[in-house]
Parts: sequence; C-alpha cells; structure tokens
Amino acid sequence: MLHLHHAYAAYPARSICHLQLSNAQLILYSSADVVILLNASNLSLVRVLALSEAFPNTSDHISSVTVDSGMSLIFASVNNRIAAWGLSGVKKDAWIIHSTLLLPENRIITALDCKSEPGLLAVGSQHSISVYTLILENDLPTWSQKWTIRAATPNLIQFAPSLQYIAALSECGKVLRLHSTTSGRQSQSIPHPRTITNFTWRQTQAASRDDLILYTVTDDSTFRIFLPVLDSPQHLQLHASLDIFSSLPFSIASHQSRLASSVFWLDGPNVERALKETLKKWSNQDDTRLARIKDIIEDRYDLFLQVLGDGSVVLGAIANLDRRPPTLLKQFTLQQLPPSTLPGPPSSLSLLPNLDSKLMTLVTTSPLATYDVSSITFFDAQKEGLQLSSSLLPRVATEETKVVRLIRTPEGAGVGVVRLSGGEAWRVVQNGTQLVRSSSWSSADHVVVLQRGHTFVTYLEKNKTITLHSVPPQKITIPSIAFLFSTLSEDEGDSIVGITSDLSILQFRAYSGPSPSLTLRSQSTLPLPYPPKFILPVDPMAWGQRQLRVEPDVLLSVSHEGELNFWVPEITQTPPWVRTGIVKTGRRDIRKASCSSAKKTALGGETINDLDWTSTPDNQSILAVGFRHRVELLCQQRMTYFDEGPGWATCTIINVGGFIPIPISDSIWLDHGSLLIAAGHQMLLYGPLAASADETLFEYAARHNGPLVDYHPQMILQCLLWGKVELVKDIIVNLSKDIAVHVQDHNGGQWTSLPVESFYQKDSSASIDEQRRALDANGLRYLISMRSFYILNRRASRPSSPQSKGSQRMLSGKRERLRYRDMIWAFHSESQDLLLNASISACSDKFSWANARAVGIPIWLTSVDTLKAQMEVIARNEYMAGDDRDPTACSLYYFALGKVKLVHGLWKQAAWHKEQTVMLKFLSNNFTEPHWRTAALKNAFVLLSKQRFAALHTYAIEYAAAFFLLGGSLKDAVNVCLKQLDDFQLAVALARVMEQSNEGPILFEILNSTVLPVAFKNGNRWLASWAFWLLHRRDMAVRILLTPLRDIASALNIRVTEIGEPHYDDPSLALLFSQLRSKTLQTAKGTSEISGRLEFNFVLQMARVFCRMGCHMLGLDLLRSWSFERPSGSSLIQIPSTSLPPSPTISRRSLFDRSARRRSTIMIDMPIASSPPSRPASPRIPPVIPEEQAEVSQPRENLFAAKLGIGNLMKTAKQDLEVPEFDMNAFF
Repeated sequence: MLHLHHAYAAYPARSICHLQLSNAQLILYSSADVVILLNASNLSLVRVLALSEAFPNTSDHISSVTVDSGMSLIFASVNNRIAAWGLSGVKKDAWIIHSTLLLPENRIITALDCKSEPGLLAVGSQHSISVYTLILENDLPTWSQKWTIRAATPNLIQFAPSLQYIAALSECGKVLRLHSTTSGRQSQSIPHPRTITNFTWRQTQAASRDDLILYTVTDDSTFRIFLPVLDSPQHLQLHASLDIFSSLPFSIASHQSRLASSVFWLDGPNVERALKETLKKWSNQDDTRLARIKDIIEDRYDLFLQVLGDGSVVLGAIANLDRRPPTLLKQFTLQQLPPSTLPGPPSSLSLLPNLDSKLMTLVTTSPLATYDVSSITFFDAQKEGLQLSSSLLPRVATEETKVVRLIRTPEGAGVGVVRLSGGEAWRVVQNGTQLVRSSSWSSADHVVVLQRGHTFVTYLEKNKTITLHSVPPQKITIPSIAFLFSTLSEDEGDSIVGITSDLSILQFRAYSGPSPSLTLRSQSTLPLPYPPKFILPVDPMAWGQRQLRVEPDVLLSVSHEGELNFWVPEITQTPPWVRTGIVKTGRRDIRKASCSSAKKTALGGETINDLDWTSTPDNQSILAVGFRHRVELLCQQRMTYFDEGPGWATCTIINVGGFIPIPISDSIWLDHGSLLIAAGHQMLLYGPLAASADETLFEYAARHNGPLVDYHPQMILQCLLWGKVELVKDIIVNLSKDIAVHVQDHNGGQWTSLPVESFYQKDSSASIDEQRRALDANGLRYLISMRSFYILNRRASRPSSPQSKGSQRMLSGKRERLRYRDMIWAFHSESQDLLLNASISACSDKFSWANARAVGIPIWLTSVDTLKAQMEVIARNEYMAGDDRDPTACSLYYFALGKVKLVHGLWKQAAWHKEQTVMLKFLSNNFTEPHWRTAALKNAFVLLSKQRFAALHTYAIEYAAAFFLLGGSLKDAVNVCLKQLDDFQLAVALARVMEQSNEGPILFEILNSTVLPVAFKNGNRWLASWAFWLLHRRDMAVRILLTPLRDIASALNIRVTEIGEPHYDDPSLALLFSQLRSKTLQTAKGTSEISGRLEFNFVLQMARVFCRMGCHMLGLDLLRSWSFERPSGSSLIQIPSTSLPPSPTISRRSLFDRSARRRSTIMIDMPIASSPPSRPASPRIPPVIPEEQAEVSQPRENLFAAKLGIGNLMKTAKQDLEVPEFDMNAFF
C-alpha cells in the first residue's frame, strides 16, 4: 500500500566506510548518536544502529566508526564506550549487538580499527593506543586488553595487511607513526612537510606478496608512496612523491588551486575484478578500448583519481610498483574528464563492487552520491562512463539534532521539521514522493510553514515576537502564546491562529509577496459558558477536496466533561467564532484528541504518541495512529445491514522498529497520500508507487468503504427492503449476462451498471394484494431478514467459523436471535399468518422456545389466541426434545395455558424420574384452593433457594417460575423470567397468555419497568418504539425514531437511569418513520411535535448511513424525494373513495415520495377531545394565527409544528367526523 520512497537520514559528517555482504554492498557513516547503513547502489536506508541499543540513555555523538568485512562486524564508539553489531544467525538481514567494551572514564576514544581473522581491535584514545583480542567464553564474545601505550592522540588508526604494524595519525599532524602489533612499541616515525589528510596501506594484488606499501596524502594534494628497502625490509622510506598537477597541461593547471582539489587511490582488487568481467563480455571483439583495459590488468597498474576544483576528473596510474626493487616506477595520466563531471572535490571517495559485475560503484561525499562506472567507456575518457545513480542533499549541521515534531501547511504541500535545535521548511514535490529543503531557522519556540513550504513564521517567547521571514522580515509583538498553526485561506494570503495560555485566540493575516505584511486581525475567546480544557486545530484534509464546497472547521475545543465543539472563524461578527457542531462523548479523561474537517474525532490513550487524519479523493477518511515504533493506518469499514463489525479497522502497519530502534517522535500526512515519519533525526517518506500493481491505500479505502456495485448483495438487499423489486430483477438479469460473457471471454470485460435514474423508480410489484393473501411489504422485510439470519448462522457453524476454530476469519459469529429491527417489521405486517408459517418452516418444524425467542414470536405476533396455540406447540416440542421426556421442561408453558392435568398425566409416564411420586401426589390437588396455591408458591421459593439442580440451572429456574404460575402469582413468575433468566420475551409471552390480552397490567409493567429502560440503555429505538406502541403511546413510538433519547426520557413518567449510545446507523428507521407518522391520530400527533430542523437532520443522517453502507444512489434518492409535509386532519381523515382500484402501471415516483404512499384513511386511536401534549414543553397554538405573525413568533426550526399544531389537528378531525357520509367501516 505505502512504500518507502526516501529516507532523510542526515548526512555523513566525516569519512564513510563500506561493508560488502553476500547480497549487498553497504555504505556506513555516523550521524549524531547513530550509525546509518545505506545500500550503495541506490542509497536506500537499510538500518539505523543506535548506541542506545547497547548503552541505554546514551545521546552523545559517535566519535569513530570502523567495519570488519571478514566477520561482518560494525564498531562504533562514544566517549569511553564501544559497541559492536553483527548479523543475526537466526533472522535474515537482522543486526544485533555482538559485543561491548568499556574503557576507563579518562580514555575518550578517538579512532578504531579491527581485523577479525586474529580477532584484533585497535583503539586510539586520548594520549594512548591499545590493542584488544577477541575471546569467546561460552559463546559470549568479550574483549581482553593485549597492550596499551601512551602516544599522541590519534584520529586515524589502521592495521597493516600483514598485521605487523599499526599506523596512527594525529589530528592536523605531519608525522605518521608505526607501532608493532605485538608489543605496541613505536618502530618508525614518518615526517611530512605538510599536514597529512589521509593515509592507507596498499592492498597487495599479488597473492604471495606481503610487502609493506603505504600511501599518504597531504593537504596540497601531493600523493606519496613509502616502501621498504632491501637492507631494511621492515623500514619504510619515501619512494615516490607524485604531483598530479605536473602531468596536467599548463593551461589547466594554472587555473586550479592545489587546496581546492583532492586525490584518492582506487581499490586495486575491485578494479581488477570489474575489468576482467568486461574482458569476458567483449572477448571476441578487437577494440582499442579493450587494449587499455588489458594493459591495466596485465601490468597491475595502481590507479589514482584526482578531482579538481571545477569538477573535472584526472585518472592517473603508477606502473611497476610490484617489482623488486621498484626502480622503474612510471607515472602517467590515463584520461581526463571535462569540468562538472563531479560537483567538486569530494571529502572522501571510494570505488566499490557493483551487483552488476561489469560495473563499479563510485561513492563520494559531500554531498553523498553514488555513480555507476562502466569500465569500457570510463577508461576510454567518455563522460558517459560515469553516470549518477543516486544522491542525497548537502549536509546541514542542524539536521543532526532530533526531530521534536512535524507541522504542515493546510494543503499538505509543505512541511516544517522542528528539531531540538532549529529546524527546516521542506516542499513536497514529484507527487508526494520527494521532499526538497527550502529554508531553515536557528531557534524558535513556535513555527508555522506557509506558501506551500516556501516561507515560515516563527515566535520567540523571550521577546514575545512573531516574525514573518520575508524580505524584509515582518514582526509583531503579541501576548505569550502556547500554540501556533496555519489554516486554509481562500486568497493569496495565509491565515494564522495563535492560542494563548489563557485560551484566548489570536488571528493573524500574512502576505509573502513583493509587499510582505503581517497583521493581527482579532483577539477573542470562544463563546462558551465555561472555559474549555484545551483547544486544538482541526486537520484540514484539504488535499482530499481540491474545491471546498463548505468552509471546513478550524478549531476543536474539548471541555472538562468531554464535550467536543467545532468552530469556524467569522471575522464580520463578534465574537468572531461560530460553532458548527457539538459531540458529547461523556469522557472526562481525554488527554489526546485529533479532529478532521470531516468532523471525525479520534481520542487516544497514553500508549498512543500521535493521531493524524487524511482523506482520499472521494473523501474517505484515513487515520494514522502513531505508537512507539510503528504507525497503524485505520480505514473506515463499510457498514452492513446484519454484521456488527468494527467501524474502523487496521488496513496496514508501518513498522519502523525493525530498522530504526529509536522511538517515533511524530508522523504526519502530506499531499498525494504521503506519510512522513520522524524517528530520532531521521525522516521516512512513505507513499504509493506510481507504476505498481499493488493496491494503493486509497484504493483499499474505496474498496472497503466506497460505493458498491449494483450486484453487491448489500445493494440488492437494501433495494428489496425499500421495495425496488423490479430494479433488483434488472440487476440480476444484467449480472447473469455479464457472467456468461466473462465465462466465454477469459480476458474479462466491463460489468453492466444501471443508470442512476433507475434507482429513482418505485416498483408497483411490491404493493399489497390482500385479497390473494400475498405477503405485504413489511412481511417481505421480515422474511428477508429471517432467512438471512438462518443462512448466516449456518455459515458461522461451519468448520471455517470462529466457533469451529477454523482458519477463516468471519465478521461475526452465530447470533442467538433476530435483531429487534427485523421483529418490528413483522409486528407492523398484516401477513402474520404467512410469517408464522415461514418461521416454523425455517426451524424444521421443531418450534421450541429457543426458536420462538430467536424470531421474536412474543414480540410481533399480535393475536393472543395464536400466541396461545403456539405456546402449546412449544410446550409439546420442549417435552419431546429429550429422549427422557422430562415433564419439567414443559411445565411452565402448560401451566401458563392452565393445563395442570396434562402435566399430571405426563408425570405418570416419567417413571424414571426420582421426583415422580412427589409430583404426582402434589399435582393431584386442587390449585383453585388458597391452601394449595400457597403450597405451590412455597415450592417455587424452595427451588430458587436450593442448588440441587445445579447441572440444570436454567430448567430449575423455569420450574420455579412454573410453580409461581401454579400458585396464581403471575407477577412473581414474570420477575423470575426478568431477573433470573434475563428473558423479557418469555415474561411478555406469559403475561399476554395469562392475562388473555395485550393490555394487561402485568404486561404494561414489563414494558415500563424493563423493556423501555433496556431500550434506552442500549440506544435501541426499534425496541422502544414497539414498547410505546403497545402502551398506546404511539406518538412516542414515532418521536423516538428520530428524537434524541434524552429529550424523550425527560417527557416520560417512568424512570430511565441510563441512556446508551443512540443508534442512528440504520436507514430503515426512515422507512419505519415514513410508515408510522400518518398511520393513526396518535402518530400524527407525535409527528407534529417533531421540528422540521430535527427531521431534516435525521434525513441527512440516514443518507449518510446509506453512503456508509456503499449505497450512495439510494442515499441520493432519499434526499431528492423525501417529503417534509406535516399531517393534517383535512388531508388524513378522508372518506374512502368508492372508485375502482388504480391500474397496475409502474409509477415513476420514488418509494421515498410520501405523496405516492399516503394512506386514504387514518386510524383513530385517541379521544378527539383536546389532549395534553406528549411533552410538557410543547406550546399550545391558538386556533387562528396569521401566517406572518406565526413566522415572527415561532423559531424557524419549529415553523412546521407551529403551523400544524395538535389543537388544529384535533379540531379538523372532529369536524370531519360530523360528515353524514362518514363510514366507520373504512377503518377496518
């Protein structure tokens, strides 16, 4: 999804090292307190080695670094401590601590060198040189001191290839000293006329030769060769002093400065290896260019490279250096490349092997750059033979301090890097794949970056001055501020917001053009009745919306009670801030929050370091959650109608701990979906690959939360729920045709999508045909949900489900029952007989109480007689369920039906049961007598208190409830169901059957004391609407579908102690509301008390939920066709028409169009006399109010309710009832 484009890992402050592995060539250098490992071919970051891995809490800068290619070891020193890393033998390409070494505190290490074959480590420190040997004790490597001597402090130390000597050079020294490796005794001192800048031992090319040959370079670019003489083979003498300028033409040499040039020797074995591979490739050709390559190999030339001040390159050679005695040394120039071949004289240069054996890699600093060297063209003096492969930016000293935080411009095209000391402004270029440094600052307490990263504003606390760094600079003295950030601006200027310590808000305007300016526009506070806990800027996410349709939020204020307020500036008013939204989280311990301009807010805990938002081009939100060593990217997941999966899920994890052992300090989104991560003083820029076949992060977000295709099961399901049957038929026909085409054409093709207008059509085939006893629309909705419920449960029980411990992960497990939403559809259906038969068939005709509870029979089956019949079926199936035929399993249901004698007969057949004798004797009594009823109640209490039925605890409790029924105490039996069994459906079923009514006092008590509190606690509007409907509070049954639950609770006479999260995530709420709002007089009364603003916001939210489900076209259809008409008596109470039914032609009106669904009658379910409103605050509207007067006196959001007051509704209804032609049969 996201790939590492660039690693801005600081730059080498001194010479670099290189390490050859079996699969890569690495470049190493120290930067601050870490060692950077880069791939030599492309300078990509491989690993960061931190001294804190070996020595925790170490932050001092590394003084020296060395490598050992034999054992692939890397050594680094700081103060008096040395750490060594090696490749892990277990995990591939993993670097681990190999060993450590601690010197006395007064010995500050200045130079290192290592040879692994004998296990020797040379350590140069202040006024001393030491040699240590490697000892393996129990596979634990340790270092033992071999010798130490006092010496001048070396800054460069190196073993000879023969390991006989150690050469040491002091800083700015003119003398090179040789020490014996075995004893440390100084054997020779080699003086130079000028300061020595570098030296190295020659790596002999002859396998049998072990001669001492030493190269030195002085600051005047003079190259010297020291060799032993015949009579003293261990003593080095100056044999040649090479001045490269002497071999240059006078016209060139006269314009070059010796001090502005540099000379380097090229590694002989690496050169020889590449040249031999070149000869193999071109062995069949006779070319003059190959003749020179053959001479270099056969005569064993030693090559030297000099880079002049103008970037021109001179390649020199020395021949006959291996002859003994070397009396015929020849120096000559092989070639010269033109000026600007290199940027200038580098401070270091190395020639390394390349993965392509015919090439070599040239590495230079500074800046750090790598070049591909083609042998055949480079040695032919062609500039094309040296091609730049990769380079880093020039070194800036301040970038070796750790990054504290990252700040970006509002559009994400610029970023500021705030460090412990100073910082820089960077621009995002090349579609977010690269950063370019534009400017820097040395000190600032607060910084904002402006103009897409070209300029910046700083604030200094010591003089309380904010400065625009333009030409000339603009400064303002302001109060002390605690936070500073920039916001989106519609013109060429930049808007800046500062927040003071007392939470006052300063607004600035900055212009960076030819006439720069910086002005303070306002100083104010947020219009809140209480001071907020803190104020944060809103992540603008502007790069997801190139053209903003609305002004995005700028500030987020968080209260001590956990209330979130969103604000936008409005300079033309006082105070200049307008609140756009409120979210009450109920959390009092908010410590970290991040809000996006899409009003999505994330709250973080202590383990989270950072939160940051971005958005895709289609406005999908993505949240980056930063932890100590990783960043998790969260994408919003598409909502589904059945699965209650997580709303957000991790789409990918960027784990930097595997190659940077430093904690992440900050992470921030930039333009084009790039993510910048800072750890230590390193920065990592991640982003999508332009030509990659992998799925990008934006594509992943669209696939998991974007619009669905027509044939997606969720789209088809929603179309069916909203009555678009004909549309579903067209989708399935198109899908069948497309599948046939795909089967024939293996290359695939385009899937057919229906035009958007097709989703605006209403299907007449979904109408109710009651005369043919067809399934009505609500019955169809229940049937779809019920069948889906059993299909999903069967899938969840397969071996791949979590219950079966399979390998395939499912979104949800097996459910115990249908959702109350699905049951309510059946409750409002007029085809309940068909639904009952379908439910019994779905249970394989074994209708037990578990099955009845799962489909909600006690909730939606309105006929008490039918419920009694089904309870008898349930009792019989419960008794027949087990092989033992236990009468206790069915006693509760039979006692509710009053069939005590039947249970008595069942006990006669239970000869195996140890309680048979007792129960037969007890049930033979007359339970209409008070004495035996009391005995039954006592048995019930005994069963609840004893634990002898511990193995069958549920049956014991049910049996206790059965004895309560036998004793005539329905209330106690219901309490057992509610408290011990936690099954209010069973309590409702018992109450309805025993009271022979849907309006019994026990049933109402259950609804008031249990069902409604549970519905409010869980935020379940469906369940609460059903309870209100049964309680004959149908005005509330409508209002609760879209009114805030706290407002409803305040109008109730029952006690609601806890209100949960309100569920506004189901678009079917709008469908139910459209059905109920004009169904009866009570629902019309409730609808009239809903403000137009509330209904408007509700419809918008339902459209958003449709989009969250991927059904964008259905959401569009809902918005374009929803009717905000209010019910009135004259329009709703009408005499039924005696005309013929309309012809069955397809209507072009949408299902959401209320005028296409308006009922011809309204049920009268309340007295026509004036009735008090459902909520105390509802105003009483006079019968006649002029329209102009009403508009002035009533709030705008209550305009509809004011015009259509409940008093007028009742009056109109009463007038309609006095019409002589009125027929009551129209209501049945």
